[in-house]
This record gives sequence, C-alpha cells and structure tokens, in this order.
Amino acid sequence: MSVREKTSEDLLYAEEVLKQNEIVLYNDDVNTFDHVIETLMHACDHTPEQAEQCSIIVHYNGKCTVKTGDYDDLLPRCSKMLEAGLSAEIV
Repeated sequence: MSVREKTSEDLLYAEEVLKQNEIVLYNDDVNTFDHVIETLMHACDHTPEQAEQCSIIVHYNGKCTVKTGDYDDLLPRCSKMLEAGLSAEIV
C-alpha cells in the first residue's frame, strides 16, 4: 500500500469519527422574521447578519442548517429554539 493510499484511507476514517451533528431550522407560518433572528442570535450565537441570512433561507427553502457541532453543544441550543416556538431538530 502506498503512502498516498493510506493517507486517503486515514482521512475517510477521520471524517467518520469527526462527523458533526446539525441543527436544522424549519419554516413555519407563525414566527416573525424578527423573532427568528433574535432567537438565532441568542441560541446559536449568530451575528445579526448570519441570523438574517438563515431566516431568509428558511423562508424560501423551507429549512436551513443553522449550527453544526457536537451533540452535547447543540442540545441546549436546540432546546432554546424549541422553547422559543421555532421548529428545529438535531440531525
């Protein structure tokens, strides 16, 4: 086995080990843009610009990944979003 083949194999293994979870936010007909933006800033530590962009993506595409990371970090963030009345899940 060449060094190049082993490196590719190692990278594939590392990608599986480092697989990150995502919080996906879904569109609804209830929450205002301002509420979604404020919640993303509070729950996900988004800048105002990031939060606004995510809210627009959710509005037009129906969903948007708003945060990636370890499950233990995402769980309280997703809980804050759900408590604020947003539709979100960790995938």
